[in-house]
Amino acid sequence: MPRPFASTADVAAKEQTLAVLADGVYALTAEGDPNVGAIEGEDFLVCFEALATPVAARRWLDRLRQRTDKPVRYLVLSHYHAVRVLGASAFDAQVVVAHERTRDLVLERGREDWESEYGRMPRLFEEPESIPGLTVPTLTFSDRATIDLGGDRGPLELRHLGRGHTEGDLVAWLPRQRILFAGDLVESEAALYTGDAFHREWSTTTLDAVADLGAETLVGGRGGVTHGHADVEAAITQTRGFLTTLLREVGAVQAGGGGLKDAFDAAHTALVGRYGRWPIFEHCLPFDVSRVWDELSGIERPVVWTAERDRAVWEQLQT
Repeated sequence: MPRPFASTADVAAKEQTLAVLADGVYALTAEGDPNVGAIEGEDFLVCFEALATPVAARRWLDRLRQRTDKPVRYLVLSHYHAVRVLGASAFDAQVVVAHERTRDLVLERGREDWESEYGRMPRLFEEPESIPGLTVPTLTFSDRATIDLGGDRGPLELRHLGRGHTEGDLVAWLPRQRILFAGDLVESEAALYTGDAFHREWSTTTLDAVADLGAETLVGGRGGVTHGHADVEAAITQTRGFLTTLLREVGAVQAGGGGLKDAFDAAHTALVGRYGRWPIFEHCLPFDVSRVWDELSGIERPVVWTAERDRAVWEQLQT
């Protein structure tokens, strides 16, 4: 019996948990749904990620307003995927910040990504008619940007540590508190989506740079908040292991003259024991394997995912 497409059968509401990570530092997690966060400045807020629709974002802001009524000055987007950015209008932020490549990707393929992700994960798009259009960042940078939080709160550093989940991933780093919002560069007990990834760079130099920060608390793209240096290292190692296994298994099938379905079957067998129980594993793996196959075949930049391509890859591999 064929599996339901992507996450279309995932209709159960997820319990949201608001965690206070330090004075004025918040994370909202939701049993494997996309995580979001917020950092208080002296008289303003920095919000990290925007969720999929303004309605979903307002629900998060209502929770946040129980803690602080400061206005949102900065909305930081870790990358361009629709479930992270299309709720941006709810924040009424003065500045929407992202890496320069994220802005390029929104303009290049944002509409296709919106249609693709809505088709794959309809539950996350609460009242999709509330989305006013694509979210285009208003402030971008190439390497690093710093936000002075004011008073004795210290800086918030936004860094691009290399290509990984996308071309334009950034992290939000609080060096004084040693708290890292890693976006989808690291997941904690959640499977990885790598359909727009650069696996070789992500699994080596990019994750090396993440580890070098020495975070004591890490908020990944999905999954629970990770506390303590050892558990942060374990989350990074888990993420690296997923990527290196994909590269090894798909590469071996290519070298042996097999096809894409053979590569999917080999990767599934190698990964399911450790990662298969985690959120969105079965959803993501066909798209992950397809991108690794392309990358190892010399296709440098990810092919644009359309709703039609999504269905074709799913039918080819996940049946």
